[in-house]
Amino acid sequence: MTDPYAVLGVAPTATQAEITRAYRRQLRAHHPDSRPSASNSGADERLRQILAAYALLRDPRRRAEYDRTARPARRDTGPVRIPVTRIEPVDNEPPLRAGPVRWHR
Repeated sequence: MTDPYAVLGVAPTATQAEITRAYRRQLRAHHPDSRPSASNSGADERLRQILAAYALLRDPRRRAEYDRTARPARRDTGPVRIPVTRIEPVDNEPPLRAGPVRWHR
């Protein structure tokens, strides 16, 4: 089975309401009644994926089990160092000056 979060187009941190909204949106877009009369096996497979993804994610226990086993654990690599460049003021002036506000009409 493909990733159910990707099938529904939601993040793994999505709430139950967000999952339900995404499921209904996907279902409306891929429902057989909204397709042309010629049956397309690719569209049927997509509909099966949507139904299976929602069946898995709507149940809190099944969702937790999937998250625990199928999704890789996120490893915290520690803090990220961001270089900071400081600009020294010239002749003891403040680094930023703001003038008066002018309203143009």
